[in-house]
Amino acid sequence: MATIRYDKDADLSRIQGKKVAIIGYGSQGHAHALNLKESGVDVRIGLREGSQSWAKAEAAGLPVKSVREAAAEADVVMMLAPDTAQRSIFEEHVKPGLKAGDTLMFAHGFNIEYGRITPPEDVDVSMIAPKGPGHRVRETYQEGGGVPALLAVHADPSGEADANALSYAAAIGSARAGVLDTTFAEETKTDLFGEQAVLCGGVSSLVKAGFETLVEAGYQPEVAYFECLHELKLIVDLMYRGGLSYMRYSISDTAERGDYVSGDEVIGPESRAAMKRVLARIEDGTFAKEWIAEDEAGRPQMKARRPQEREHQLEAVGRQLRAMMPFVDPIEAPEE
Repeated sequence: MATIRYDKDADLSRIQGKKVAIIGYGSQGHAHALNLKESGVDVRIGLREGSQSWAKAEAAGLPVKSVREAAAEADVVMMLAPDTAQRSIFEEHVKPGLKAGDTLMFAHGFNIEYGRITPPEDVDVSMIAPKGPGHRVRETYQEGGGVPALLAVHADPSGEADANALSYAAAIGSARAGVLDTTFAEETKTDLFGEQAVLCGGVSSLVKAGFETLVEAGYQPEVAYFECLHELKLIVDLMYRGGLSYMRYSISDTAERGDYVSGDEVIGPESRAAMKRVLARIEDGTFAKEWIAEDEAGRPQMKARRPQEREHQLEAVGRQLRAMMPFVDPIEAPEE
């Protein structure tokens, strides 16, 4: 069984007694920084000169400095810039200011696990990875709750890395919900696999395949949209609250029967074999190498794929239908 710890196990004064630099002010960055501040932590934001986030952070009442300055004056540096940008940020701006006894933190193990960043040997290296998007980390904190997080220690020369990381987790609200012990390797590989095989890649492809199957069979695209995408939220909400059993309890008997009869056919041996191939590419570093190469080349494959996906019939139909349903609070992703 996993080890789970809570506020009662954490000493909040540990992180309150340190200067913390949050590198980046995106989804996770803004949430961590604001939660830390409201928990009585001395926090500052490190951003590149000219960053559009500079004014946003200052408007939120946070001190903003260059990455180099913020990292140099801090005792704890949390890296919350995009994965592919962290290596250059670390080498050029963070590493020069790290001192013996400092703590270098991450919210995802990618750069440590795949050897992109090699911290100094006299620095603690730990991770607090909230299991939710940044806006939920912020919202649940404001509501008096929190988002569960994973905690891992990669290097512990001070002997206090675990206690300090748990204190950080308490300050952003995660210890209210529960902090699970893990390793950098486990967090990195399970996170990437979950995104690719289920949460993003798997779900996106399943929705599109279901939609296309119905439309190709002559059914109305609008009806196919409702059946294969719109109602997905209703099912996921049931799973979120009570697992698969509560979802099956809540749906009709006919739907439950269909679950048992057809689910294993759609996600059958071929799909499971594909998942194992996806996991193998993650475990042996192939995905990381290919993604880094794609990023360094200017992301040509991603840039070509994005407009193709935006123009899919599912997306066009969805935009029209969502405009008719203000209760879903429709929003459009900006084009890049």
